[in-house]
Amino acid sequence: MSGVGDRLREERERLRFSQAAFGEIGGVKANAQGKYEKGERSPDASYLAALAERGVDVLYVVTGLRTPLQVDSLTAEESQLLEHYRAMSEKGQEATGLITKALVLMAEQQV
Repeated sequence: MSGVGDRLREERERLRFSQAAFGEIGGVKANAQGKYEKGERSPDASYLAALAERGVDVLYVVTGLRTPLQVDSLTAEESQLLEHYRAMSEKGQEATGLITKALVLMAEQQV
């Protein structure tokens, strides 16, 4: 994934929206959404702002850099998981990454 269109599609899929639904959120038709994702057209600021309100990481879409996670936005459970992860050895962290990735893939297959 290298361009804005690729990252836009990646965010749409991450949030589990169809092209039509994603376009509707941004105020455009499905065919315009498809053109954005193919790199044939560039989205405007109002479209991106509307998507941001629905959880799209617009910084990532535009630059390829993920928006840094705000520590104060973590729940108590997330903070505890992060604390435990950081206390692990490098091998433990690697294993945890593989396990969580496998769990996500399993959950996606059940959708």
